[in-house]
Amino acid sequence: MAACNGGPESIDIQGHRGCRGHMPENTVAGFIRALDMGVNTLEMDVVISRDGQVLLSHEPFLSHEICLTAEGKEISAEEEYTYNLYQMDYDSIRRCDCGTKVHPRFPVQEKMPAVKPLLSEVIRAAEAHARATGRALPLYNIETKCAPQGDTIYHPVPAEFVELLVKVIDTEGIAERVTIQSFDPRSLQVAHQRYPNLHLALLIENEFDAEENLRSLGFTPQIYSPAFELVDEALVALCRSKDMKLIPWTLNEEADIRRMLDLGVDGIISDYPDRVIQAVKQRAE
Repeated sequence: MAACNGGPESIDIQGHRGCRGHMPENTVAGFIRALDMGVNTLEMDVVISRDGQVLLSHEPFLSHEICLTAEGKEISAEEEYTYNLYQMDYDSIRRCDCGTKVHPRFPVQEKMPAVKPLLSEVIRAAEAHARATGRALPLYNIETKCAPQGDTIYHPVPAEFVELLVKVIDTEGIAERVTIQSFDPRSLQVAHQRYPNLHLALLIENEFDAEENLRSLGFTPQIYSPAFELVDEALVALCRSKDMKLIPWTLNEEADIRRMLDLGVDGIISDYPDRVIQAVKQRAE
């Protein structure tokens, strides 16, 4: 079955948090490595600091798995929530190393001192690297890390969150190459209402019917992005019928990557984008 965009050669290969299998996640170095591998899209997560800065982090706190305190001390699983990024100024966050710890699930990940960068810093570095190496300018898939229970505690309310994010996107001049994605429909609803030209992706990890998830969202986004285990022929057909791209996450095993290619998804998000690139090349031979 051919990919919805016309064949596997046109699939959108997205580096999850850069290329987490190889490099510290959500770091400038990780995104540069992903570009060198040949990804189309840099997938990343953003949170907001106390002083209103948009920075990259999967959690709205310092994760005990990957981060050390500003003093270089370990953080326990029990205390990580107390290192609330929304209650810290960015200057304080930047003093914390999130690149030298051995990741328990990615033991071969290259280690190096790394900070949680500003979104603007990542964009500028990626754009400059693409130009310097003669690559096409990258696409960006940016997740708003928010949930109703975290409002005003771990992040601003969705309207403020989206405004801060879009301000950076507009300042850096990349709006035409950006997708905003979220598990929280509220931030997508705000973006849809205020910025109708932005591409939006609904992230899904529940097992509700896709039609039900779309009814809850209230509109048809450009992209439906479920956990890959939820993808089957019926979902592919539904997305095609609604002119939505189908981009599942997070595929790391070769057998799963091949299965998604066989089903005809439009893109694949992976911690090992080099594996996806290799699988696509093999299919084209």
